[in-house]
Amino acid sequence: MTATATRHLYLTRHGQATPDEGTLTDEGHRQAVLLGERLRNVPLTAIHHGPLPRAARTAHLIAAQLDGVPAHACEPAGDYVPYTPERAELPPDSADLLLDFVTRVPADERALGPGLAQKALERFTGPVPGTEDRHELVVTHAFLIAWLVRAALGAPPWRWMGLNHDNAALTVIRYRPGFPVSLLRYNDTSHLPTA
Repeated sequence: MTATATRHLYLTRHGQATPDEGTLTDEGHRQAVLLGERLRNVPLTAIHHGPLPRAARTAHLIAAQLDGVPAHACEPAGDYVPYTPERAELPPDSADLLLDFVTRVPADERALGPGLAQKALERFTGPVPGTEDRHELVVTHAFLIAWLVRAALGAPPWRWMGLNHDNAALTVIRYRPGFPVSLLRYNDTSHLPTA
């Protein structure tokens, strides 16, 4: 079926996690509930979340604020390095810093990232088949949000680095057939109280 309808992709990073990243702090719990309240009037059809507990807990807290929107684990929504650049791709003045940052992740874990990143692009981006617009939320981690925003803007693959995302902030990307991709919101925390 031809992609003839618009996809509205809502992205959020999990709520604030405990130091061991095993669950959410009280603040992270509150952040997730507040984001769920903000999304009540959005016609979401699904919540996809990464398999790690902090993302799963955030997704289920958001879903509890909504009316019958299912939440399910999805490996491409996980926490991974989507792309490891070569030194020649990077700006010379920041290459050492960026390479040091990314190579702190073990090589075997980095090797899995590009395949998952490609699956995320295939699953979550682009217009959708049919005549009904689709609104989906992905509860994930900072790296995947940066990767999807980078793709939406047509930036080079290495440029996911340096795009930071706050806990429970909201990013929205629109994919309309026949139009350029639109980044409607990025790292929006207006639903969260100021510190």
